[in-house]
Amino acid sequence: MIKDEILKDMDFEAIAETRLDAKRRVTLGHATMGSQVASFKVYRNAHGQIILDPMVSIPAHEAWLFKNRRALALVRQGLEDATQGRLVRPKEDFSKALKRHRG
Repeated sequence: MIKDEILKDMDFEAIAETRLDAKRRVTLGHATMGSQVASFKVYRNAHGQIILDPMVSIPAHEAWLFKNRRALALVRQGLEDATQGRLVRPKEDFSKALKRHRG
């Protein structure tokens, strides 16, 4: 596994110390407060060090986008263009169709 694929930032800080419970579990509530984390991808190296990569869930019908690199790149580019104000006005006025659609 390539380190750059796992570690997005090398600036770690110790935030807490925790112990295994009777069932050998570790709680992470303090480390994930206020986030949308649903699960973790777990990595371990030869020294036994563990990295937890937070994951979020997405609807199955949206998963295709993250598997299609070209489509994802186009969406990201479109979002960047919109953020930078690089927008193009449509040649047609679709507001009438929108009003008809909404009833």
